[in-house]
This record gives sequence, C-alpha cells and structure tokens, in this order.
Amino acid sequence: MRRNKNSEDTMRVSFDLDEVLFVNPATHKTEPKLMFPFNLLFKERLRLGTPELINTLQKMGYEVWVYTSSYRSEFYIKTLFACYGVKFDSIVNAQRHLREVQQKRPNILPQKVPSYYKIKLHIDDETVICSYGREMGFDAYQLDAEDDSWKEKIIARAEEVKRKAALREEAAHGKKLSGKGSVKDSGKPSAKGSEQDAGEEPQA
Repeated sequence: MRRNKNSEDTMRVSFDLDEVLFVNPATHKTEPKLMFPFNLLFKERLRLGTPELINTLQKMGYEVWVYTSSYRSEFYIKTLFACYGVKFDSIVNAQRHLREVQQKRPNILPQKVPSYYKIKLHIDDETVICSYGREMGFDAYQLDAEDDSWKEKIIARAEEVKRKAALREEAAHGKKLSGKGSVKDSGKPSAKGSEQDAGEEPQA
C-alpha cells in the first residue's frame, strides 16, 4: 500500500532488522522457511507475525520503514520481504545512513537517527539506540526477546505516539492563533505566541 510521501498526516514507523525482524529460530518463533530456491538465497528467518504486523500498520495508514545498520543492499531486503508479501515504504541501510545522515560531519553520529527522516517511532533491540530517542526527537520501542503479543504492543505504541503528536500539533496551532489574535487586538505580539512549544522534541 503506497501513500503520498508528502502527506504531513502520515506517521512513519521504522524497524531494525537483526534481532528484531530477523531472529534465531532456536530462541524465537518464526515464519515458515521460504520455498526452494529462495531458501538458498535468503537464510534469514522472520519473527512470527512480521508480515501481518507490517501490512496491518500500512492498512491503518502508517508508513513502515526499515532503518538498519546492516550493509545488506536495498535490493536484497526488498526481495526477501517481497517473498513474504511485504513492501516497505522506504529502506535505510548502513550505506544510505552514511551517505545522507553522517555525510562528511566530523563528529560521529549514532548508527541510526530516525528523526532525520521524520520517523516518529523506531523499533530496535539495542538499549543504547532506544535510550537516546527523546534526545534525538523520536519515540522508541525495545524488542528482542520472544513475545507472543509483540504485534499488539507495537500497534498500541504507534497509536499512543500518534495521539501525542496530534495533541502537540493542536497545542502549537492554538498558540499560533493566539499570537495572531493578540497582534490584531493590541498591535503587539502575545507572549504566548512567542514561546517555543514545550512539546516539541529536538531533531537530529
């Protein structure tokens, strides 16, 4: 399901790959193996419920991205998930991150900066990635262990983040209207209108 990428109303959710969507069948329930010859090309095993979750989120109106520090090519990732009936809205791998996010900056940025792509919720297994979410301007959900209700929990978290974002937007819009009204009435900008929205989070 494709949506207008310019739509400001579409919330973006991203997933890491290793230990999140790609898991060890010895420790996690997985989707069935791919049929021959694809099982020879793609050795990774998907966490059970991955195709259902991705497709459900997209049907609910979310953009679903991959954001990984893996050097797997975009073509490889696209083809693997296509075998399971999944089509991501966008894919950020290590190469794209270095090219578009890190660029030639002298200071080394974190391996993933979801807020750079206006991603509101990122799902990852690494504590360090999840811990700097607030500082970098995105929400995070940590997932690694086996969890039979992981799909429901992520959908609930996405809905919660979406509601909070809508409330912040309404508050910011209200302040703008308040500022305009005071200019018209008194000829001076309102103190409220000049304040920065406390709900806004810093961007990378």
